[in-house]
Amino acid sequence: MRQTVVPSDKELLERYRAGDSNAISGLIERHRKRVRDYVYMMVKDSDLADDISQETFIKVVRVIDEDRYTDNGKFLSWVLRIAHNRVLDYFRASRTQNTIGESEAGYDILGNHSLAEDNVEDKMVASQIEADVRRLVEQLPDEQREVVQMRYYEGLSFKEIADKTDVSINTALGRMRYALINLRKMIKDNQIILA
Repeated sequence: MRQTVVPSDKELLERYRAGDSNAISGLIERHRKRVRDYVYMMVKDSDLADDISQETFIKVVRVIDEDRYTDNGKFLSWVLRIAHNRVLDYFRASRTQNTIGESEAGYDILGNHSLAEDNVEDKMVASQIEADVRRLVEQLPDEQREVVQMRYYEGLSFKEIADKTDVSINTALGRMRYALINLRKMIKDNQIILA
């Protein structure tokens, strides 16, 4: 009877770096449940845990692709650290969103109501940026555009996107990753300033 040899994380990483795109899927699949359970333990929300886990793996792939990951035999620990930082980022953002400052209440520090409101110019700039981004999204390949629209305009989780488009979560994540790479390139090429 022949035994199946399960490749180590290091071997899968080496295969991926050598051009085997299936190797990264195997690596993600191997650790997906552990990472998701870890995130869920902190956020106590299933959909949020799915989203943060998926964002974690997008960052993992990006760091590996940019050749910034040095393998020291602790791949899972590294991924969990990224997941932990993503959770902290989420809580920081939530805390910021739940705090109402004076300007959000409609008054500035001097009690001058008019200074706290968005002026016409700010609204025009924001509207122009949104129009520029939407125009760039329309130029993406169909599959990438679909994922971006579902994620950012419809607010769907990656699991919902995968279910709706009848693909694996890895495929949905990959499409988002390539969409973001393409958008960054188009923003740079068109010299669009998103500020």
